[in-house]
Amino acid sequence: MGRKSAKIATRKGAADKARGQVFTRALKDVFIASKSGSGDPGTNFLLKVAVERCKKLNVPKDNIEKAIKKGQGSDGVGYEDVNYEGYGLGGIAVFVEASSNNGTRTVGNVRSYFNKCKGSLGVSGSLEFIFERKARFYIPVEGVDEDELTLNLIDAGAEEVERKEELFEVFGPVDSFGAIQEKLQEINVTPDEAALIRIPVSYKDSDDDEVIKQFDKLIGLLEEDEDVVTVYHNFESRE
Repeated sequence: MGRKSAKIATRKGAADKARGQVFTRALKDVFIASKSGSGDPGTNFLLKVAVERCKKLNVPKDNIEKAIKKGQGSDGVGYEDVNYEGYGLGGIAVFVEASSNNGTRTVGNVRSYFNKCKGSLGVSGSLEFIFERKARFYIPVEGVDEDELTLNLIDAGAEEVERKEELFEVFGPVDSFGAIQEKLQEINVTPDEAALIRIPVSYKDSDDDEVIKQFDKLIGLLEEDEDVVTVYHNFESRE
């Protein structure tokens, strides 16, 4: 293989990996939505949102159906939600949300990732003061009146409704999630994403190459783990 061909193959490999990561994230959302309600997108609003996102990303139908079945426990294996909290090199806070049918395996894997990247896994609740939970929705701009949407969602408990290019980004307190969801159904608006997330209330920055290298490695290992659903951190680059 010539040098030019090698470069093309490398680029394709990186693109395939990135595409696979997007698929994995979208399918995890389907699994979470299915696990929290029914397996029917017609009656489970969050599942409908997750499935529609998968379709937009051209995720294979079989993969979507498998994620729904897994969430419903039809494979006979129960999955439980579990969180892990720790610090990466340089004191960067990392919060991990996982769903596992084998807690011993999952905590062992997560601990090994922190250790490999010169970090440490902490005790439950150690990062409560660093992350705040929020309800967040991403809503496509097309066909939506901004003023009307804002009034409806503020009435439902939203704190912020802001347009960002082709999407409205909506934030609200955790306890407003259900009311906002119901209001969107009432006004016949389907968001691209709907989730409860964690937002840092304080940040860590660093220009130390080793800190950045180990941080990138840790996040990569965590996100590639099949039991890990979402990874939050409070690292803020100075660039």
